[in-house]
Amino acid sequence: MKIEKKPSVAVYKLSSCAGCQLELLNLEPYLLDILEVLDIRYFPMAKREAGSGPYDLGLVEGAVTSGEEIIRLKKARADCRLLVAFGSCACYGGLPSMKNWVAERLVEERVYPNLAAVHSIKAYGIDEYVKVDAYLKGCPVSRDELVDFIKGVLLGTKPYLRPHSVCVECKLHENLCLFVTEGQPCMGPVTTAGCGALCPSHGRVCEGCRGPANDANPESLVETFEEYGLTRADITRRFRKYAGMTPEFERGAVSS
Repeated sequence: MKIEKKPSVAVYKLSSCAGCQLELLNLEPYLLDILEVLDIRYFPMAKREAGSGPYDLGLVEGAVTSGEEIIRLKKARADCRLLVAFGSCACYGGLPSMKNWVAERLVEERVYPNLAAVHSIKAYGIDEYVKVDAYLKGCPVSRDELVDFIKGVLLGTKPYLRPHSVCVECKLHENLCLFVTEGQPCMGPVTTAGCGALCPSHGRVCEGCRGPANDANPESLVETFEEYGLTRADITRRFRKYAGMTPEFERGAVSS
């Protein structure tokens, strides 16, 4: 959908660390150009004044973890022509979703002395409650994907959001496979690409922050993890760290 004129943008924050919003502010080579072509009307982290909707584009960072956030999210959906899940928390529940397999009361007791004032719920991605038009994955989002997406909105073209696994990007970067050569347990074979194999390119295994790739085979990866000596609890934690609420990663967690 091509948006005419200078698109108005709103950036919302739910339960998150604000790292994805920071990536938007850290687009130093492009930031002035972006400000020339976008009307960033609502962005509490970056500007004091808050312009009212409706907006052409809404970027929602963070998981939904309270009833109040559901209300805010539905208002954002009503105000925005295009609504984007901005980062893995908004896409899948992200790191906050690690609590979903523990009783909510026990989670609350770890933080709050008075539970009467707390109204938390399990952590979900935003498409649990509203229709989402696009997903920008990652913890944090990829700057290159973010720029490509903004270009696509302006030009009315569909950006290329990579569906294949991180392993493909490792091959393109000619990285030695940490999984095969060093026996390090890597989530790359089942994780969607788009980050440029950032962690493996710096000698760290993929943690799975971008969620499942197309045609992911988590059961096969579980078998290999077990051959490498990981316990079932370790494997389950790996699959539930960022995107455990997805059917693909939940299959990996359950089959371990």
